[in-house]
Amino acid sequence: MYTGDDVNSLETATKQFLAARPQLFGIAYRMLGSAAEAEDVCQETWVRWQNADRSVIVEPAAFLATVATRLAINTARSARVRREAYVGPWLPEPIDTGPDPQVGAERAEAVEMAVLLLLEKLNPVERAAYVLREAFDYPYRQVADILETGEANSRQLVSRARKHLAAERREQVDRGKHRRLLEVFLTAARTGELKALEEVLAADVVSYTDGNGMRGASRVPVVGLSRVSRYLVAFAPRFWPESDVRWVEANGRPAVLVRSGGNAVALLCVDASAEGIDRIMWVLAPAKLAPFVASLES
Repeated sequence: MYTGDDVNSLETATKQFLAARPQLFGIAYRMLGSAAEAEDVCQETWVRWQNADRSVIVEPAAFLATVATRLAINTARSARVRREAYVGPWLPEPIDTGPDPQVGAERAEAVEMAVLLLLEKLNPVERAAYVLREAFDYPYRQVADILETGEANSRQLVSRARKHLAAERREQVDRGKHRRLLEVFLTAARTGELKALEEVLAADVVSYTDGNGMRGASRVPVVGLSRVSRYLVAFAPRFWPESDVRWVEANGRPAVLVRSGGNAVALLCVDASAEGIDRIMWVLAPAKLAPFVASLES
């Protein structure tokens, strides 16, 4: 039987957890590229918070962030094994950032699809250091405490992550230019206009299709201006007829939801720089597409 103090304590604990939860989700999602896995991390963090000796915890938010980050690191290590068995290119699970552009962070960093894809190439500890510092502006001392390392090492972890992203990704265009490039690309892709596609794509463009083995989904990335543009032209008559499109926001950028026969069949996202569209990302896998569509309708 709960006493009055027990009930008050649990009510306080619940309020503290709910206040921190957007940030906990934001940390875990950026590290894992999966909303479902991030929700699992939040749930396990709540269980541990309930079972902790909260009377000795001076800063609840810091404690919760530490627990969530370490759980996310462990999840990322096991996820890497699962993703090696994934059929075809793996893309992050998209999220609707309309209601929360920052996704719980102080800055909307490391939430774009392409960034999450590149972060997958880092080890989980480097990923955690980058996310904590760049998106949530944690001091290096606190990053070090969470990761159980020294402050100098935490700086090196963040530096390595920054260099990796800078080497792999050009400076991005602003939101308005991004939308205009995507509009031109969408029109050209739907009509199969080769010349228009070649004008909007970067020379080293890569097209990723995440279908997890779905029939018709390319199981390897398509690389290079000529190959990608010709692939899209060949793809057009089989994919676009009878389809309709809806502009949405996914991971902080304009994106296009494609429906056919009343059902969502793809989410189209791009990464764009002054060179043109650098990455084309098609999310077809129902397990990733369905939660995104549901979030739009909720």
